[in-house]
Amino acid sequence: MSNLHDPNRPRKKASNILRRVLAYLGPSKLALLLACIFSVLGNSLALLSPRLSGLAIDAISAQSVNFPVVYRYASLMVLTAILSSAISLAQSAVMIRISRRVVRKMRQDLYDHLTVLPVSFFDTHQTGDVISIISYDVDTVGSSLSTDITQMISSLITVVGSFSMMLSISPVLLLVFAFTIPISILFTRYRAKVVRPLFRVRSRALGELNGFAEEAVSGLRTIRAYNKEEEFCTRFAGFNEKASHAQWKADSTACVTGPTVNCISNLSLALVSIFGSLLFMNGGISLGGVSSFVLYSRKFSGPINEFANLIAELQSSMAAAERVLSLIDLPPEKPDAENAHPMTSCRGEVKVSHVSFSYEPEKEILHDINFTVLPGETIAIVGETGCGKTTLINLLMRFYDVSSGAILLDGEDIRNLRRNDLRRQYTMVLQDTWLFDGTIAENLAYARPDATREEIIEAAKAAHIHEMILGMPDGYDTRLTDGGGSISKGQKQLLTIARAMLMDARMLILDEATSNVDTRTEFLIQEAMVSLMHGRTCFIIAHRLSTITGCDRIMVMDHGHLVESGTHEELLKKNGMYAALYAAQFDKPA
Repeated sequence: MSNLHDPNRPRKKASNILRRVLAYLGPSKLALLLACIFSVLGNSLALLSPRLSGLAIDAISAQSVNFPVVYRYASLMVLTAILSSAISLAQSAVMIRISRRVVRKMRQDLYDHLTVLPVSFFDTHQTGDVISIISYDVDTVGSSLSTDITQMISSLITVVGSFSMMLSISPVLLLVFAFTIPISILFTRYRAKVVRPLFRVRSRALGELNGFAEEAVSGLRTIRAYNKEEEFCTRFAGFNEKASHAQWKADSTACVTGPTVNCISNLSLALVSIFGSLLFMNGGISLGGVSSFVLYSRKFSGPINEFANLIAELQSSMAAAERVLSLIDLPPEKPDAENAHPMTSCRGEVKVSHVSFSYEPEKEILHDINFTVLPGETIAIVGETGCGKTTLINLLMRFYDVSSGAILLDGEDIRNLRRNDLRRQYTMVLQDTWLFDGTIAENLAYARPDATREEIIEAAKAAHIHEMILGMPDGYDTRLTDGGGSISKGQKQLLTIARAMLMDARMLILDEATSNVDTRTEFLIQEAMVSLMHGRTCFIIAHRLSTITGCDRIMVMDHGHLVESGTHEELLKKNGMYAALYAAQFDKPA
């Protein structure tokens, strides 16, 4: 899996990045054409003012002033200025709408792609960094589309128009730019190569800062409980300093380009004024012509200077676009096999045959696991932390595929089944509860939106959460916000258990599902589970062994090996690892 922060990750070519970003403008072709028309009209009108100004000056001589001509040209200058500004405003409005569509589409593509990425991506990337890409980087690209592209179009028209007007006024004076313009172009290209890597570093540093901030804010209670505020403030200061330094270095390096090109432009203006004066004294050009040429030269040099400043913004946008596209280009979860067939229902027989697995090729986590679970059996998986219990569950759900061996469901290799169909056969309750912003009823019916209110209430009663819900302000219509932050962890876990009970699945996975409830409630939930899950295949991961003594079978794992299997009584008689774990929990001799 490619790491978004890896400095050795292959870089995308600027031309490819630009081509793919511009592809997002495809659905807005008509609006973009309209913006281009506005740009041509607005800038063409703006280009008339210097010429009108020169003609007005030529109507003034030492002997007389042709006031009607001067007033006419002055009035036309005011009119063209007003019309040019109005058209430019319309063009900006159109480009902002286009930018909004592009940002919305790009952000939607990002989010849609996140939903199909393998679980391994979220195991190895910080949430804050991903959010930084979705928000900051996409906004940076959108801002560039709404302002930079408009500015580039306007600059191009202004440069071409000014060049044409200067050529018509005095081809000789135009030779000044034959020296200054190439210098500006070469310098700008050189600075672009220097600046772009710095903006890439800046984006990466900001992503790391956001990732750490998200991690710290989400774990603030734990940080305070262990009096680690000062340590985390120090660590944040480190990330903040790194991001600030990266931003300063990128911006300070980029800002050199504009003043330098501006200096070259001012030099060209000085040369135009000197040679223009010489031509005027020799009768080669009128005074109005010199004035118009100087104004056009400013218009001609201005966009070039603006383009130099624009380079910095474009490099920032290119770095942001590269991160966005790098995330979109990450390979999705391995697709289902071409001959994968659907599964609408199952009996619940699971066979794990010689399964080995490793997250990294050189480090195997599970070693030759073998067991069979019959339909309706309740299986508990126990062992010390890190022994591979959750990894095994991830394999059953096909969040990961086995490295070797096979997992069979009703005699069919799960790799030959559609993932979505396979996962519909399970309902899952994890130790880490998850509730979304919505009513309690909507949260309970998350996997079954068609469930009736009666079915929802029945599931809540079975999970012993009905009375608590009725005690809330709006009962089942009470809105939960911030992931259910207004209720206790135990209550959140009861809600997730009720949600699982509402699912009509043949198999159930409980991963420390009762760890956040008190002993009495846990006992009541166990009773409800026994009655509700009757006839269903159930996998339970538990550390509190008192909750699994009634399971049909208990499997004991140790460092990725399945070392024991049997009922509670059988394993105690073996006096092996399970007996030692059980004795340790109840402070009894093994």
